[in-house]
Amino acid sequence: MPDTEMTVTADDGTRLAGTLTLPAAPGPHPAVLLLHGSGPLDRDGGTPKLPMNLGRPLAGALAGQGIATLRYDRRGVGATPGDWRSAGFAGNREDAAAAVRALAAHPGIRPGAIAVVGHSEGALHAMALAGRHDVRAAVLLAGYARPGEEAVRWQARAILASMPAPVRLLRRPLAGIGERALARIKDTRTDVARIAGLPVNARWMRENLAHDTRDDLAAVRVPVLAVTGDKDIQVDPADLDEIERLVPAETEIHRVPGLTHVLRRDGGKPSMRSYRRLLRDPVDPDLLALVASWLTRRLDANPGEKPAEKSTASS
Repeated sequence: MPDTEMTVTADDGTRLAGTLTLPAAPGPHPAVLLLHGSGPLDRDGGTPKLPMNLGRPLAGALAGQGIATLRYDRRGVGATPGDWRSAGFAGNREDAAAAVRALAAHPGIRPGAIAVVGHSEGALHAMALAGRHDVRAAVLLAGYARPGEEAVRWQARAILASMPAPVRLLRRPLAGIGERALARIKDTRTDVARIAGLPVNARWMRENLAHDTRDDLAAVRVPVLAVTGDKDIQVDPADLDEIERLVPAETEIHRVPGLTHVLRRDGGKPSMRSYRRLLRDPVDPDLLALVASWLTRRLDANPGEKPAEKSTASS
């Protein structure tokens, strides 16, 4: 599984530093672009305090099936210059589109056989790429099908419900604080603003709140695999049914028992406080196997073949 450094030049000239993992066999290979969640994430999807470690095991599983993988550091993270707080939601999507173009131009990659795998925020960009760019398939890990503001409100309620009883008793005052923070963010006009005394990526938040993923899902014309855990408290697992309804192409959904937002299984009550413990374990191996086998079937198809008509399978 050879890794090579690969740089993607974004539309504004920023050089996004990444890793291209190639299968051992000679190319050109089908390829996957891996897109991570929100925040200052490196090419493997983590921060020093919360190491997601999704990139390497997924790249390894895909390389074993003859599929290459590209993943890159977000702006202002790792070897990529810039400031992650100044990057907008729409800008992150354009960076991902530039990465698809860079993959298609790489001599070791088959340009007609590129898929995108997105987790959390990355899943939202994968939806847009699947509808408007030259990708052959899309995998949505913990993606939602609703307006961003509605998704943020659902997440806030679910996280509060997972907290200890003394915190839940403060539901009303905490909800008031949250409403004021949302109103303050929507009133900002700068890339970065101070909310409750802390610098936040205000442009990203405004754009995310206003974005409705249902429009992107309805525009998808390539096969989609959507997976969310039934213990995800950051994305509503029920949105899988809406994804299946909206996508007009072949769609397969999986609501995985015990799987959390960090793609590890938890036998207890889901809580963000458990993330550090869960991240000591590897990404769920059954999830990796599912993604690798599904992509193998889609990317081995004839490059000139038309996308499949609508069909569904769920679990």
